[in-house]
Amino acid sequence: MTKPQDLAAEKAILGGLMYGGTADGLVSEDFYRPAHQLIFEAIAALRGDGKPADAIAVADELRRRGHLSKIKGADYLHDCLQAAPSAAQTSYYGAIVREHAERRRWLEHAERLRQAALNPGADLADVRALAADVASGPAASREDRGRKLVLTRAADIEPEPVVWAWEDDGAGRIPAGSLGLAAGREGTGKSSFLIWMAARITTGTLPGSFTGPRGVIYVAVEDSWKYTIVPRLMAAGADLKLVYRAEVQAVEGDTVSLSLPADNRLLEEAITANGISLVAVDPLMSAIGDGIDTHVNRQVRQALDPLARIADRTGAVFAGIAHFNKSIGTDASSLITASGAFKDVARFIFAFATDAEDGTKVITQTKNSLGHSDLPSLAYRLIEATVPTAKGDARVGRFVMDGPSERTVQDILSIQASGGDRDEKMRAEDYLRKALAEGPRLARDVEEEAREAYQISKRTLDRARQKLRIPTAKRGSGWWISLPEHEGDLHSLPAETAKDAKSASTGNVGTVAKDANASSPGDVDTVGILGADWPDDSAGAEAQQ
Repeated sequence: MTKPQDLAAEKAILGGLMYGGTADGLVSEDFYRPAHQLIFEAIAALRGDGKPADAIAVADELRRRGHLSKIKGADYLHDCLQAAPSAAQTSYYGAIVREHAERRRWLEHAERLRQAALNPGADLADVRALAADVASGPAASREDRGRKLVLTRAADIEPEPVVWAWEDDGAGRIPAGSLGLAAGREGTGKSSFLIWMAARITTGTLPGSFTGPRGVIYVAVEDSWKYTIVPRLMAAGADLKLVYRAEVQAVEGDTVSLSLPADNRLLEEAITANGISLVAVDPLMSAIGDGIDTHVNRQVRQALDPLARIADRTGAVFAGIAHFNKSIGTDASSLITASGAFKDVARFIFAFATDAEDGTKVITQTKNSLGHSDLPSLAYRLIEATVPTAKGDARVGRFVMDGPSERTVQDILSIQASGGDRDEKMRAEDYLRKALAEGPRLARDVEEEAREAYQISKRTLDRARQKLRIPTAKRGSGWWISLPEHEGDLHSLPAETAKDAKSASTGNVGTVAKDANASSPGDVDTVGILGADWPDDSAGAEAQQ
């Protein structure tokens, strides 16, 4: 029985690779003919060293390896070149060859199982294990096929200075060939910033290594191109002929959004073919494939690490929009939603913030892996711009960079964080005034009600108690609290109330002093104000809980 194969497709792939085509995912074992495996390995070695892989170079590499005679000489390489319709179709033939290779591996697995099942001396448990291995399929182990460890001496790697795509006042902000993020809360101008950067790259006016007009791929998942993206690009002064909308045409003919890492190969080919220097993805999270859990570091890195390598190979900048989560804090990078891998893989991160009180808008570079980490923050504005269209004027926002700012995003986040704490404490104070308006209550009941009905934490409630100087009293085994104006009611709690309080859990309302003159458990043991300084002999175990 002839094994699945397509030698013509194999020759077309090799010819296409020598013409400069790509066939991602192929390994030498995918080729049925051993001579084709040797040619593929020579091409892969040349490309791995950054050398040309044309027919002459491949013949020299095969001769160096002692394999040229095994493929019947250099003429066979020209046969492969003639078999290749074009470099662009290399991936198409690669899919055919991969399919035949997988079919052969299925047959190999099945034959192993058949031989084991026919062997009367084989242990049935071993047969079952082999069957389970066959059921998992050759694809499960395919990633290991053709893999080998490659060691390169540091002495053989030529050092180079960082090439900066964006330099600001002599300091590098964005390295060419890198992946980074523009992160912030909704409405802070992140998308407008990407439009601003795209406009300067297409017009050759971004200070740095990107001299002259260059192409931009813009992936906008949430905004309309005709209503938002194009008018914003026009307002920013972009060369629209150099900005490309990126979509993927599915097999059925429908156009779908870019999905990473599934469409990495298509994206890299488009970057190379169109001289792209910026790939803007707004938002980056929406371009991550559906099968990837964006909260799992390992899975996110499987999507982003290959993207970073594409950036490195092509020299293009990948800039994605990221959002802050709902947490309150001053470390902007840690506020980026989903997995921490987003900030870990990024080589640069710009954080955006707007002060709600005075409208100040600030960009702070919170990560600059290849440059200075203390670059000045930048002030910016979003102004309204009118863009004429064939159907009337369109009004859009335009990003205006104002230069260095003494304020930072951390400053604004700090104000927001303290404001959030202040609001929570004021809400807790209002609750206590209402909860204790009718007189003293068991502290345990107040704490439980605040937590369950109003989502007020104990820490916040304690701070509100201190601010209001809430008096506290211990009756029997329970703690009671009241508003300061009802402090006298704590002295006159009825005996039956004290009796009921004996079964109550101790409320954690503060440390109070023990009254040595108390005559019985029914009397008030002590009365004080929460937060006051108490004597050193203050207290029993209950009060310290």
